[in-house]
Amino acid sequence: MNDRIIIPLWAIGSFLVLMNTTMFNVALPTIIHELHISAGEGSWIVSGYSIVFALSTVIFSRLSDYVSIRKLLFVGLTLLGAASVMGFFAHSFGILMAARLVQASGAGAVPGLGIVLASRYVPFERRGRAITIIASGSSLAFALGPVIGGVITQFMGWNGLFLITSLVIPLVPVLWRLLPQEIHTEFNFDIPGAALTAIVVVSILISVMQLSIWFLLLSFGALVANIWHLRKVKNPFVPPNLFHHHGYRKLLVVSFCAFILNMSMIFMLPLLLADWFHMSAGTVGLMMCPGSLLAALLIRKVGRWIDQYGNYRFLIIGHFFLAASMILMTLLVQVSPYIVMIGYIIFAPALSTVLSALSNEVSRILAKDQIGSGMGLSQLSQFFGGSLAVAVCGVLISWQTNKPLITGFQNIYLLLIVVLLGSISILIWYGKRAHKGEINIQV
Repeated sequence: MNDRIIIPLWAIGSFLVLMNTTMFNVALPTIIHELHISAGEGSWIVSGYSIVFALSTVIFSRLSDYVSIRKLLFVGLTLLGAASVMGFFAHSFGILMAARLVQASGAGAVPGLGIVLASRYVPFERRGRAITIIASGSSLAFALGPVIGGVITQFMGWNGLFLITSLVIPLVPVLWRLLPQEIHTEFNFDIPGAALTAIVVVSILISVMQLSIWFLLLSFGALVANIWHLRKVKNPFVPPNLFHHHGYRKLLVVSFCAFILNMSMIFMLPLLLADWFHMSAGTVGLMMCPGSLLAALLIRKVGRWIDQYGNYRFLIIGHFFLAASMILMTLLVQVSPYIVMIGYIIFAPALSTVLSALSNEVSRILAKDQIGSGMGLSQLSQFFGGSLAVAVCGVLISWQTNKPLITGFQNIYLLLIVVLLGSISILIWYGKRAHKGEINIQV
């Protein structure tokens, strides 16, 4: 496989797919206003998309053990394109949600299979750079997505956002020709395990958003059934042997925490700038652009540094800058919108660094036959954390309506600092074990 051609093309696909998230975050205040829905209902547009995106990511990653990557990519991008056409003609909350969910079911193919592709076919000495090139597409999406989303929303309406995502379709025949023609001799995909995993994740999110004890009980029952199922099936959807790896378990938690920070920030910033500082959608995009653009510009250099100096060092450095951003937002966010911009300038490159180092470290410590399921589960933990964060943020904002708006946001940032401290403590444990040689390395 010629990774010097395929990986940049895949980064373009990642850019278009991930921009689908950032554009709608900026448009969220406009959608809430035009469709006459609450902030809690509006959060479903983000969290609902994110959770289906998470599940489809891990399903596509897991299917890559049985089906060729290019066939899976074709299915995913076809779903994404069809839903984009549907969303362009949506004029109600129900149709909008349906289009977003179908989009998410196909969009998960791009990030999920991209990491599997790099881990499976790119030599380890270039793998960090390849993963960060793919990540640069995501970072650029966070840079240009708010600007493009804001402009389109302001001048064409939020329906126009669906047209941008359909631009990924021309990549299908090109990647189909260039991707390896893999041959798999056995198909043994665990459909019941995938269904039980989906029930656990979705019911937990609904229980949080609706404050429903019944959905919480459903999630617990599905979890118990899934654990029992894992012990009975030969090739389960979530391989139990992954959880025997102490280092991998710790990295799963760090991934979960990283996306709690990521999606909380992306969800709250447009609302903060629009509702507190009274900015238009286009201006909100411009305020978020510098941080994401800096992340996109730095990510390839960070990839080279990761290959040269190792992942752990950049995990710690990234967390240090994330902490600086969170403290700044907590203490001074009410002063000026430019404080928000500076906070995001610090936050976005730090988060890109952490996610790139995490993906590379997971591919480093897992055996080759575990990479597909391991990467998929890692990304599921990320997007589940992000979906849960958006749901919780929506609930917390609704609960604090009796307080000044800015106080509610500051309280949420304080909670995010607690999450960040927990992630740092886990990384310190991981670093000590790795230094003692207790973390198995599989290159």
